[in-house]
Amino acid sequence: MDVEAFFEGMPFASLLGIEITECADGHAEGHLEMSEELSWNEERLMAHGGVTFTLADTVGGAALVSLVEQPVPTIDMRIDYLDAGTGDLYAEADVVRRGSDVGVVDVEVYAADDDALVADARGVYKTGE
Repeated sequence: MDVEAFFEGMPFASLLGIEITECADGHAEGHLEMSEELSWNEERLMAHGGVTFTLADTVGGAALVSLVEQPVPTIDMRIDYLDAGTGDLYAEADVVRRGSDVGVVDVEVYAADDDALVADARGVYKTGE
């Protein structure tokens, strides 16, 4: 399975402009270019929480897909927002557990301009049929 092509073809991720930049061996990275349409604040460019969440979820799923080579629907995702995302964002994800039915992935989202940690997340994804 071509993981990067799979995520490039995901309509919602494409709509937001999420790009998977690295994806292999249970690790994935991706980025998102911030725009006015993705901001929750009309006076200052600040990523809406849903945008940050979707980046974390998408990159987290990619990390697990790199191991199981099939789509992995999200079962649960927990996220802590630690700082405002005021510009482009990037995320890094690593698989913590790859089970036959469920996989767990840790994800960190950073501000691209200063590497500030914007959010910390843990996703649980379905790996079995």
